[in-house]
Amino acid sequence: MISVPQAPAYCTIQDLGWRHLRSAGMPVSGVMDPWASAAANRMVGNPTDAAVFEWALTGGRLHFECDAVVAICGPGIEVTHGMHAGEELVLPRPTAGRFLYMAVRGGVDTPTTLGSRSTYLAAGLGHAIRTGDRLPIGSLPTSAATRPGNLPPYDAGVVRVIEGPQRSLFPDAEWERFLRTPWKVSRASDRMGYRLECEGALKAPAADLLSEPACVGAIQVPPDGMPIVLMADGPTVGGYPKIAAVITADLPILAQRLPGAAVQLQVTTVAEAQALIR
Repeated sequence: MISVPQAPAYCTIQDLGWRHLRSAGMPVSGVMDPWASAAANRMVGNPTDAAVFEWALTGGRLHFECDAVVAICGPGIEVTHGMHAGEELVLPRPTAGRFLYMAVRGGVDTPTTLGSRSTYLAAGLGHAIRTGDRLPIGSLPTSAATRPGNLPPYDAGVVRVIEGPQRSLFPDAEWERFLRTPWKVSRASDRMGYRLECEGALKAPAADLLSEPACVGAIQVPPDGMPIVLMADGPTVGGYPKIAAVITADLPILAQRLPGAAVQLQVTTVAEAQALIR
């Protein structure tokens, strides 16, 4: 059992989310940085989709009531700890990125809802960690621990995109400006969507669109011309024109960009995006 003498800010239990329920209107939710969470799980020998702790902004403290092996992973940190019963672990504050992840060997045995242990606060699903909580360690089958490879280039801030379904509504000049612009992540960004800002807004097309399916990574352009990238808790449908979509392999890079951090967009192809995620 793990008890929580001091909960970090925005700390939740997450796994890979509800990827099979988008057709029913359920957001994927789950971890914001799937690479870091999978890496933390590999570092303790868990399946890569095991539930983990995700937190942002501040650090915290966990007390272990039994022996355990844990790993913490995220931009700037990849560390494994062997914990003995009665010991306390200080969770670091994210400094090089936005989110950190902690996996515990055997997983975190919180209840599942619709097949996932993820947390979707807007619907009251899952587990937001609070000071005083006690969380059971699971008994997932484990294997030999491995070190993560293919670290995403978090520092570069280059995010690749493919053309969106409404790309044709934007003149070529606006498309080129969309790619050239040094965007910054707005402070008005959260698990639902990251707003991108610049000095000169895009010219949003005056199109009366019906709402249609939207994916994680879709880049919508509302009437004010400041794009919004749909993230893990983003809606399953949207009515704003979608100029592009961030490729799945680069979503961890965008997810870890702090408010005010620069983002450079770079166009790629569907074939390359599929090869990169494989």
